[in-house]
Amino acid sequence: MLKKISKIYHRIIVFLHLSPLSLAEKCRIAFGSAVVLTLVLALLIPYAWMRQLTRQILLDSSRARAETLIRRHFQIHGSPETTLAMLDDRGKVMDPNKIDIRWVRLKKSDIVTVPRRLGEEEQVHALTQPQQQMVNELKEDEDTLDQMRFATVKGKLYTNYVRVFRATEACVSCHNPQGSAEAFNRNEPIGAVIVERPAEEIRRAVLLNRVWIVVAMLIGSAGAFVAFYIITQRVILSPIRQLRGLVNNVAEGNLDIRSSINTRDEYEKLSDAFNHMLDGLQATQEKLRQANKQLDEKIIELSERNIELFRANKIKGEFLANISHEFRTPLNSIMGFAQVLRDKPGSLEEAKGKRYAENIIAGGQRLLNMINDLLYLAKAEAEKIQLHIEQATAEEICSAVMDSFVEMVREKNIEMRLKIQPKIPTLVNDAGKIQQILENYMSNAVKFTPEGGSVELKAAMLDEKTVRFSVTDTGCGIAETDKEKLFQKFGQVGNPLTRQYTGTGLGLAITKELADMLAGEVGFKSRLEKGSTFWLDIPVTLAKDESPKKQQ
Repeated sequence: MLKKISKIYHRIIVFLHLSPLSLAEKCRIAFGSAVVLTLVLALLIPYAWMRQLTRQILLDSSRARAETLIRRHFQIHGSPETTLAMLDDRGKVMDPNKIDIRWVRLKKSDIVTVPRRLGEEEQVHALTQPQQQMVNELKEDEDTLDQMRFATVKGKLYTNYVRVFRATEACVSCHNPQGSAEAFNRNEPIGAVIVERPAEEIRRAVLLNRVWIVVAMLIGSAGAFVAFYIITQRVILSPIRQLRGLVNNVAEGNLDIRSSINTRDEYEKLSDAFNHMLDGLQATQEKLRQANKQLDEKIIELSERNIELFRANKIKGEFLANISHEFRTPLNSIMGFAQVLRDKPGSLEEAKGKRYAENIIAGGQRLLNMINDLLYLAKAEAEKIQLHIEQATAEEICSAVMDSFVEMVREKNIEMRLKIQPKIPTLVNDAGKIQQILENYMSNAVKFTPEGGSVELKAAMLDEKTVRFSVTDTGCGIAETDKEKLFQKFGQVGNPLTRQYTGTGLGLAITKELADMLAGEVGFKSRLEKGSTFWLDIPVTLAKDESPKKQQ
């Protein structure tokens, strides 16, 4: 049954285009219906009470008139057979044309008639059918004294009040067979008072009562609607609208906004819960941002490493192509001269045999140098190289380097110069590693400088704590496209197949590793066909824990 009623209700709502309803409309309809129902139930009580009160007032008025009529009409003296005249509400003889209150003498007969005036020759006014019915009902019902009913006569509303009087002990004391008046039996109906009054004023009063009740209901409903509208807007809908706006801002990505509802009720608790949720979301978003940032850094790092691996693989490929040539050349020379010495040991001249032996030694020395470079680089990468910190002057280091290349520059007719700035303090560093780096610089300078060129080794203070060693040559220089290959492992300038200078390309890589161990820096500047300058910047005093390699 409830499901059917619910379906009918929803159909009516949809038919009237009242669905879907917003929360405000639902609250207004629900509160409005509750207010109307409450007012109707509340006003039904005064309405019923006023109606009953009007009837009771009319009934009390009619009873009072009946009592007054009785007190004025009954007299102790007089003949019982004399017919009493009908009186009005003032106790005077009633005008036959204006009858509103009448006294009717009741006979022992069941039929009620109106007494006749002047010997009962004519009936003054006969009772109406409703009045006769009321009299007969009261005669039969000994417990009820009076009745009042409304009746319509010729389109007009009247009230009929009927009261039946019965003989009491006081009446029987006079009205008995021994007395002068007509004899009555105890509790015998002896007469009836009939009051017939127009009810238009009563109708107007009832109508006015209804109108004022309706007006009161309308005023109460209007006030309640206004009150509930204000309450709905401020207490219910205002926090909801604020939360809805907050949710829209959050949906747009603004997580810094917070709710400021301060109603000290469930809305404030909901607001606090929503703010707590936003704090959690913001913290989670910050964690995701940090995680994404770290992931991006890892991706960038992996990308750089992949690029480095690609470059390393490419360089290793070039190195293998180059090193195979570098190893094959001296090996072929050694094997060729060795086979000649084996096949013709006695037929060779002493000078020629000596020259062949020197070529074998030179080829072996080249192979040994290349192998030593490879092993030294592997040892440096494995951090197996030990530092030997000692005191040494810049002049001592540079002189030792110059002495190593006297024969080479003489053979190529290259001018070699040494410039040392005065007042360079004594170095506390690994002099052997410094000398090895400078020898690498000098070797490359002499190798790439043509005959008639010059090479200069220079030492000078860069600042109070740093000394710079530099090697400058007038060689071929380095192209811009090849500069990034320098100081890389297996990096060599030019095409390895057409290169006129031999080498493994490990010298500058080893130089950079050694410079890092000495807490120093390497660099260069070069112009193509103009020459190059390579330098080494190292601290004057190197502590044992100052090396970056040691710190790692």
